[in-house]
Amino acid sequence: MMKFFKYFEYAYLFIAALSLFEAIRIWNTERNRAYIFAFFVVVAIFMFFFKRRFRRKIEERNR
Repeated sequence: MMKFFKYFEYAYLFIAALSLFEAIRIWNTERNRAYIFAFFVVVAIFMFFFKRRFRRKIEERNR
């Protein structure tokens, strides 16, 4: 089960990369939408570190 959570953490990085690509792609044409995608990048990176810390805390508690 913990292995699943480890892979799920990296899904957040994948989402951040896709959002960053989309923000850069539309920066000159749709600036407001690009800001939304930039916000998704920040949230996804935050969630990656939050979930990783939480998973490690649970692993330590289970040992």
